[in-house]
Amino acid sequence: MTQQGVRWTTDQVLALAPDVASRTAGSRLGAAGPWSGTGSSDEGMVWGLCKGSGSKPYRTVVDVADTAGPAYTCSCPSRKFPCKHALGLLLLWSGGEAAVPAGRTAPDWAEAWITARRGRTGEKREAGARGSTAASADPEAARRRAERRAERITAGATELEQRLADLLRSGLATAEQAGYGPWEETAARMVDAQAPGLAARVRELGAIPSSGPGWPVRLLEECALLHLLDRGWLHRDRLPDALAATVRTRVGLPATPDGPPLRDDWLVLAQYDTGDAKLTTRRVWLHGAASGRTVLLLSYGAAGRAPELALPVGLAVDAEVSAYPGSGQRRASLGERFAPPAPTGVRPPGVTTAEAAARYGAALRDDPWLDSVPVTLGGVVPTPDGTSWQLADTDGDTALPLTPAAVSRPGLWRLVALSGGHPVTVFGECGHRGFTPLTAWPADRGEAVLLC
Repeated sequence: MTQQGVRWTTDQVLALAPDVASRTAGSRLGAAGPWSGTGSSDEGMVWGLCKGSGSKPYRTVVDVADTAGPAYTCSCPSRKFPCKHALGLLLLWSGGEAAVPAGRTAPDWAEAWITARRGRTGEKREAGARGSTAASADPEAARRRAERRAERITAGATELEQRLADLLRSGLATAEQAGYGPWEETAARMVDAQAPGLAARVRELGAIPSSGPGWPVRLLEECALLHLLDRGWLHRDRLPDALAATVRTRVGLPATPDGPPLRDDWLVLAQYDTGDAKLTTRRVWLHGAASGRTVLLLSYGAAGRAPELALPVGLAVDAEVSAYPGSGQRRASLGERFAPPAPTGVRPPGVTTAEAAARYGAALRDDPWLDSVPVTLGGVVPTPDGTSWQLADTDGDTALPLTPAAVSRPGLWRLVALSGGHPVTVFGECGHRGFTPLTAWPADRGEAVLLC
């Protein structure tokens, strides 16, 4: 079987689901019962007919070999991407050739879709190149727009400084008495000032007074960080270039990748979504086999729709990435992909829990507003810690507590079952709230197990 025909694991398929409901519904369709006419080609196409509630079965096609990421189509009315039928078909395909034979010729309806899609992809690339040229045609106009926005942000930051000074002058207890309304009003003013990063932090401040015991300490800490960000913006001309770039990003100014493209075989470490009423954000962590770098890809989708970028966790992608500006910046942009995702034996090197905590501390020197850093822990065992859990070193006497969010997720029990009291390798995010495990490997370096 060619590289394009490599079948993914169940975990890699389910990681593509846009939400929990789709994951559950797709799992129910991962059996042969409702399917007919299934097949796959050596070029990476998978197709099948799924019996639904209507008289005609749904026609489902997935292109798993596209270098731009898996693509899907289905004749069902679902607006989710991928739909439950595409997930079910991929789960069936991951089970082997008995359910989805390989080396077949695609039916006309499947072939027509893939041909049309590849044609549209080429047109989009050409249009993107034309648009990029047009956008850079008037640099003077772009400079004037940037200056006007900077002036609005400066006015917003100055107003926010006054709001923080008033709060500290009147006492933190007034924050609980006033409720969330004044904070939301301040956040709206930051949106008007075109500083979405400041607005998001103000909203987080407004939620702290009702967050349980110890909230005054947390509120004071976050006020200090917001004050530091304000002062950084107001005096950005005095900062080193890298730190000034970090401040601009934290305030909410858009940035473009400025690093040279780095080609590598990038292991997909983890992928998960977070969202609010307006936006779904997808975070994808990659580890370079040759470079040893760990980078973060961000992708966005409107509320209720998954972002388009989807990469199967545990496989490697031969691709270029370009770094964004900023001190300690992990974010990168995914550039050209030269081959579809493929299996790899590469694993990131593990560190101890003490080294992980030290990495986070060192990263705060470059970016004081950093919530966490990506870390791979080697040789750790999940152990109970009172009402919570921690990851303890097997060759030492140190441990990292799990974040409250991680303790409440089902992934914790998958990690405990995978370990069985023996050491495992765990990739996750280490920060001031603790460690959030995202992916784990058993001691024998088997398949990645998703925990998020």
